Amino acid sequence: MEAAGEARSAAPAPAGEEPRGEAPGDRCCSSSSAEEAALEVSWVQGFSKKNFGFINNQTACYPCGNYILFLNIETKKTTMLQCQTGQVGAFAANRNSQVLAFSDRKLNPVIYIYTFPELNKLTELKGNAQLDYTLLAFSFTGPYVASYSSIPEFVLSVWNWQENILLCSETQLGVTATSLTFNPMNWQQLCFVNESSLTIWHIERNNDEHHLKQNPVKLPDGQGSVSPRKDLFFPVSHSEDPYHGPDLPVSAIAGLVGDEAETFMPRNYIKPSVHPTAHCWTATSEIYVGCKEGYVLAIDAETCSVSVLQQKPLPEYMRKISDVVSYVRREVQKKKGGKPKDLQKPVLFAMAFCNEGLYAAGSEGILFFYHIKGLQYEMKICADILQPISSLIFSPDYTILLLVTDQGTVYTYKPAHSGEVVKLLDACSSCFLAADFLTPGNKYCVSVTISGEVQVWLLEDGTCLSKLNIDIEATSMACCPSSNSVAIGTKRGQIYFLDVTKVEAPRVVHRIFLSKFPVLSLHYDQSGQFLIARATEGHIFILDARPSKLFQVLGYVVLADEVLDLSVASNFKNDLAEVVVLLKVAEVQRARLEIFCLSSALTTDNDKYVNAQGMLNASAIKKEQYDLDYPLSSAVRLKDNIVYGYCTCAPFICKYHLSEEKKLEDPSVFLSEKRTPSNQFGSGFLCLSPNSRWLASAAKDGVLFIYHTSTMDILAQKHSHSYQGGGIRSVVFSLDGKFILVNGKNDGALVCLKWKKIKKIEVKEAAFHWQSLLAILNKSTSNENIVLKSMAEWQFDPESTSESLPEEKFKETPLKSSNVEVTEEDGNITSLYSASTNDMTWIGQKIKKVIREETQRFANQKKELQMGIKKLRKTIQKMMLENEQVPDIEKLEQHEFNLDIEEQERAQAEAEQEVARARKEIEIENLANRYLQDVIKRECWDAMCVKGRAVKCFHMACEVKNYPLKGHSEEELETLEKVLRLKKIETADLKVHKKNLETDSETVLSKEEGEKAEEAMADGSASDCLTGSLSSQYGGDTSILYHQWDLHTREQKVNQIVLLKDIIYKVKTAFNKEFDIVAQQKEQEIARVKERNLRIREILAQLDLQVEVWEPALTDDEIPEQALTVQDSEIKVEKYLTQQEREKAEMLAKLEMERHLAAMDNERLRALNDMMGGVLEVKKEDILKMDIPPPPFISKPEHVWSEEEKKIFREHEKKVKQLNEEKENYRRALENELKKLEASIQETTQNFDETVCKLSERKVKIEMVIYQEELKIVNLIYALLLDEELDTREVGLHNFLMKKEKEKVKTARTIQTAKNKIEAYIDTYENAIVEEKNLECGFTKEFADVPANLFDELFQLYKHRPKTPMTEILPDTANPYGDGSCSAEDYKDALPLLMKAMDELDSPEHMPNGLDLSMWEHFCVARRSKMESEELVKWMALTLAEMQAFLQRRMDGNEKIKSEIEDIFQELTWLQEEKMKLQLNLTVQFLLKQGQVELESTEIPDYSDAILINKSVIEELNCSIMAQGQKKIASMVECKEFSKGIFQLEWEHKKMRMQIDDLKQKARDIVTLPISKDRQLFLTVLNYDSRIAHHISVMEQTLGIMDKLHKKNVKNHQKRIKELEKCISLKEQANYELSLELKEMLVSVSERRHIFEAADTRHVSEKIAKQRYREILKQKHLRGLVKEQEEQFEILQAEVERLRSRTFPIL
Repeated sequence: MEAAGEARSAAPAPAGEEPRGEAPGDRCCSSSSAEEAALEVSWVQGFSKKNFGFINNQTACYPCGNYILFLNIETKKTTMLQCQTGQVGAFAANRNSQVLAFSDRKLNPVIYIYTFPELNKLTELKGNAQLDYTLLAFSFTGPYVASYSSIPEFVLSVWNWQENILLCSETQLGVTATSLTFNPMNWQQLCFVNESSLTIWHIERNNDEHHLKQNPVKLPDGQGSVSPRKDLFFPVSHSEDPYHGPDLPVSAIAGLVGDEAETFMPRNYIKPSVHPTAHCWTATSEIYVGCKEGYVLAIDAETCSVSVLQQKPLPEYMRKISDVVSYVRREVQKKKGGKPKDLQKPVLFAMAFCNEGLYAAGSEGILFFYHIKGLQYEMKICADILQPISSLIFSPDYTILLLVTDQGTVYTYKPAHSGEVVKLLDACSSCFLAADFLTPGNKYCVSVTISGEVQVWLLEDGTCLSKLNIDIEATSMACCPSSNSVAIGTKRGQIYFLDVTKVEAPRVVHRIFLSKFPVLSLHYDQSGQFLIARATEGHIFILDARPSKLFQVLGYVVLADEVLDLSVASNFKNDLAEVVVLLKVAEVQRARLEIFCLSSALTTDNDKYVNAQGMLNASAIKKEQYDLDYPLSSAVRLKDNIVYGYCTCAPFICKYHLSEEKKLEDPSVFLSEKRTPSNQFGSGFLCLSPNSRWLASAAKDGVLFIYHTSTMDILAQKHSHSYQGGGIRSVVFSLDGKFILVNGKNDGALVCLKWKKIKKIEVKEAAFHWQSLLAILNKSTSNENIVLKSMAEWQFDPESTSESLPEEKFKETPLKSSNVEVTEEDGNITSLYSASTNDMTWIGQKIKKVIREETQRFANQKKELQMGIKKLRKTIQKMMLENEQVPDIEKLEQHEFNLDIEEQERAQAEAEQEVARARKEIEIENLANRYLQDVIKRECWDAMCVKGRAVKCFHMACEVKNYPLKGHSEEELETLEKVLRLKKIETADLKVHKKNLETDSETVLSKEEGEKAEEAMADGSASDCLTGSLSSQYGGDTSILYHQWDLHTREQKVNQIVLLKDIIYKVKTAFNKEFDIVAQQKEQEIARVKERNLRIREILAQLDLQVEVWEPALTDDEIPEQALTVQDSEIKVEKYLTQQEREKAEMLAKLEMERHLAAMDNERLRALNDMMGGVLEVKKEDILKMDIPPPPFISKPEHVWSEEEKKIFREHEKKVKQLNEEKENYRRALENELKKLEASIQETTQNFDETVCKLSERKVKIEMVIYQEELKIVNLIYALLLDEELDTREVGLHNFLMKKEKEKVKTARTIQTAKNKIEAYIDTYENAIVEEKNLECGFTKEFADVPANLFDELFQLYKHRPKTPMTEILPDTANPYGDGSCSAEDYKDALPLLMKAMDELDSPEHMPNGLDLSMWEHFCVARRSKMESEELVKWMALTLAEMQAFLQRRMDGNEKIKSEIEDIFQELTWLQEEKMKLQLNLTVQFLLKQGQVELESTEIPDYSDAILINKSVIEELNCSIMAQGQKKIASMVECKEFSKGIFQLEWEHKKMRMQIDDLKQKARDIVTLPISKDRQLFLTVLNYDSRIAHHISVMEQTLGIMDKLHKKNVKNHQKRIKELEKCISLKEQANYELSLELKEMLVSVSERRHIFEAADTRHVSEKIAKQRYREILKQKHLRGLVKEQEEQFEILQAEVERLRSRTFPIL
């Protein structure tokens, strides 16, 4: 099969097919090279996570890279089919027809149809897709396939692949599909699913025409509730509101027209629906859908109705068991570190339907079985594979269920056996990273994936022998030639070494942590001595490749430039390994080669060639450097100093010859000797075969070229991968040259190539080199493998292998450990190492060792330096203490004691930089705040022509604010002037019309004068009422307004809004003028109060009173300007002064001090203060301070005074008395003045408060007026908005009407065409019926010569038909879909089967006796013609039925369109009426007095039939109503009094009748009273009380006897209780003894269990138990057989007895 596939891939294209020059693999080699060699695919491995399908009962197929792989389930063997044009795109398999379809991924992709197992290409389907096909699906019956293309077309197409015809297609722009399936019961239904929606497409057929009809399904919301579909464009009803207007669709309110209006939906109407993840069809044409939210839906494909399936409630005991199982599963999952699984509502990603029910699975990795009945289901767990399941596929016979996981594992499950899942395929979960051959290179190969999965393959057929997961991201891999070890490099800088001596069980034996840099590539030399590891930052590590040396790190080299490629060549003659490194030169577009040699001496005497840091010395590696003329991406070196390089700037391979004379000194640029053109594109690389005879070239185009290294002729080429999958990642030759491993970059395919044709001399050379290499390596290989086997297995550290660890630790490393930099001549080496020994890299260990050795070597010098620093520190401290004690003039500055001036300057510079940075940040922040301040000030303050402010009362909490106003813009003023001019013109025009209508009739004039007089009288009261506001009383001119009953047109309403806004502006302006007067008045009042307070403070000072004076002031609300300026008192922090400001402030302070001192030194002022208290004249205000000094003799005794002294004393007393009287009078005058001043302040401020209150009341009224005008504006705006919505709705309906009319025209044409086709087809059908009847008549005529008996028999055979199925399907009984649908195509396909079934009936053995053979053959021909005619009639009848059904659907659609058009016309008529109502029914605003109109509810009543009448009429009517009401009340009071007497008499009469009834009842009771024994005793016994007392005494005696008996019983029971307690104590003692024995027995049992576990006899015991179980089952089975045989024997014996008695009745 594989050979056939390859042969077909090389076959020429059929005639008429356009050549495909885009595919690189189709480029031909030269004729000579094509004859020399050719490559073929040996095997392919991989898994692309795409569609997986069955093609027959034993074979499953899936795409992988450029190949389709066919997996035999029974033998597990894989075959392949290659896509010659690149990577496989969409894929599908038809298990009924055993065909498969796939698309390529080139430009203008093609769908290929192949048969299986022949793998013959049937056809190619070429559509209009430009980039790619995403989905393919086969129909269950019929030759149909559906495809869906990706961007930019997004086209769904249906094909007839047998006839290569595109039946129909439909575009869905921007819709990305996830799955596409046909209905197995009806191929004319398609289920199309994307991430958020599900659509059912119906394929309608009209003979040879096909049409796709879309039926979207309304999915439930995220909560699982199914809401009915709302048609927002056509509401269900039109409810009319007299105020708010009619209800309109949301699209009309939003102002949308056209297609947007039909599909618009507000955000609050949109509810996120469920997200379908999987679906499958049922046998009843329903669709089961699994959702991301955990719901399971059932969708009817015909009606598109959705139902949410609910889980059937479990019984109580089952619910408890389920809870326990769920709990155990959650705990196990938590221990494993996974996320707990929700088994009640799992998320299903795969579904498969069968007769028993529904199988489903999802991310939980559990296979569920759903038994669905109605809208409820029962769920059962069938298997748990612990991996997310992505697909479930049944085999064609429905005996095997495939479980495909995301990790590349495929399991089989047999539902009939309900067994466990069996692993069928264990592919890799990620893309292959690298592959290499295991020594000796002709049996096994090893591969590794990016995720760290290692596989060992058998080279012969690609069988996977073993698999090991190291669970770490790998970056490179290589196999050692000298041992069966494999080295794997990781992204973390580690190298893992694997032991593969046992290919069935590889194991990790060692790990080396080189550095923190990722290991980019690993290379072994051919002798297997060295392992060269290339890392980032130019690091190249050299390791000993032998396990006996424990993979020792020999050293490393650091290169200055970026390393692009590295290759190794072995020189066995000189025992050297030459390393060729390709570097990228950043300055120029060139490449640089550095070549260094590694000798075996490095492994024996390593310390000579490396320094202390582990770096190799330049003399040890003999480094050479060459500059090349072209930039290269890869380079390899051959013998004789020949280098081949793959050029990056142009597609060619360069050949260089390196001279031995030019070394590292003075390197020159080498020019290429030869440039071989390459047919590849994209960046590529080169790989050299082990014998250096072949050069492999691979690039991003996925084509592998093999060149002769001597001539650079193309030896062979193979299109093994494609550019869509990223091209080729790696290529490696086997040591014997027979196999080539090619690994794709992103397609997940590993391809093993072998030579299909090659020259014998090439094979001999490769085999000779292989044998010679094995002869060199055999001895070392066997020794190293022995050592490798003896190495213990490496124990993984779970912390070191976690994914998140390296990033976190690498980030923490610079913080926790110090970075060490070692500078050498060749460059700088920076090693980051952690303080932890577990994470210590090899470089880190080396550097740590160097630091430790240097620390030990210089320990004494370090101590001496520390002691010297301590002495110097003490000396400086002593000097600083002495400096503190000297005088200030001798003191040194603090910085003069600093020994490290440079460090001080550096610290100061850093501080200044930090200050500058902080200052800059603060300045930027301040700038942003100032900008924000300017914006706010400009918008809210500067733009206001009237600033907002307030006026507050002095003594009340009353505040009045003005109206902040913006000035009219020029545009607003122009609009206002335009409206006013228009209004004047309209007013003048109206007056002219009125003059023209005036007549000369006096009566008319008198009536008009009377009416004008009445209007003038009522104008004062009625004008404001009809105007609807009081703005005319508050500064507004309402005469310029339109009358409220005249606002019919849109322009009038807009003009009215402009005028109303102007009136509001004028009202606010008038109030602001009044406000300004009051505000100015307050300022004057405050000024007056301040003047009076000055006098009050003087009086208080004279009276020496400490009283607080009330000082009013304006607040920030009253003077808002002061909020924009910041006072110094508001700044709480100390002001920052610059050096200049500081000097200026000090100078001013110094001048102020001098001025003060000069003022204090004035002699004249000092003398005035000393003699007269600082004043020259005593004022009246100072009288209270005056005091008369006493005479000097006052200190003498009074009897010593002289007459003159007494006279002086009397005068002194008189003066003192007069002075005191003057003081008292002055004090009273001051107090009276103080009271008057305070009263005056109180009076004036209270008067101002009253003014503010009046202003507040006026503002309330003005607010009312403004609200009245604003209400008018709101009503007008709403009317305009409603009018605009009606216009929008009308435009939208017209657009929709035009669309429906076009659709109607199109439908009418379709109907007419269908009718014409049906009429023509009916004629053909009737002709076929006539021909079929003519055949029967012709049969009678043709066989008229046959005898009658033979004719009748022939006629019966003529009518006989074989029983044969309509379609040839697989003979399975488990298929839930049965035969599928019966269509006209099924009958057409059934004709060959029917003719095949007729072969048996046409055999001569069925010929009647006596009939000639020639006649029989003629009869058979006639019968076949008759059957072909019948089948043709049946097929035409079905086709005609389909055509008539198609016509009926189109006619129904036409009628629906007609009804929709009628509805649109009705809607338009209704809209016209509503617009007319809106223009005529105006909203008029009236002013009504409070209490005049009372409403029972808040709803606005309907005034449609209301009229306006004069108020006097209502008042007169009210007066007459009140008079009549008083009369009525008087008559009602009189009636009430009279009715009271009637009621009283009736009550007394009723009372008497009730007394009579009571007496009669008592008499009847006495007559009918029953006489009991107690009543007889009471009547007859004379001493009734004594009898009762005797009876009571007898009862008391009885009670006493019963009490004694009860006490006796209690004593007996107590005795019994004591006996039972004794028994209990004895039992407890016995139980205690038993518990001790039980403990001893448990100890012995545990000992025996430990012995049993140590002996490891569990398997033996299980085997014995299973054997005993089998014997028991066998015995049970035998007992059943014996019992059945006994019953049969008894029956037979009874039957024998019965027969004997009947045969021999005498016996």
